[in-house]
Amino acid sequence: MIEWIGWLSSFILCLTIAKQVHKQWSAGTSEGVSKWLYIGQVASNVGFIIYSAILKNWVFLATSAVLLMSNLLGLLIVFYHRRRQSRISQDPSLTDLRMSSNRKQA
Repeated sequence: MIEWIGWLSSFILCLTIAKQVHKQWSAGTSEGVSKWLYIGQVASNVGFIIYSAILKNWVFLATSAVLLMSNLLGLLIVFYHRRRQSRISQDPSLTDLRMSSNRKQA
């Protein structure tokens, strides 16, 4: 019974993080999102995975593994959005991309 509390909490946490990463992708921008947030999260998730494996805490290990994937995806989205914004800023002919990006934000 006690382990189910951990699994349920893990499920809720993973859903909320996945929703936030999806929202970041759907918005078409990562403005205000620090790459260092994700870098720190990735580093801590790796540490927690190692720690959880040593302790044989499968709930924490599974949660950390899912969060690691989610944080890597979030970091990739930040890099993608910044690269795309940089290209749009440098090439005026890409204003259609800027317009579609702004429509997603609205």
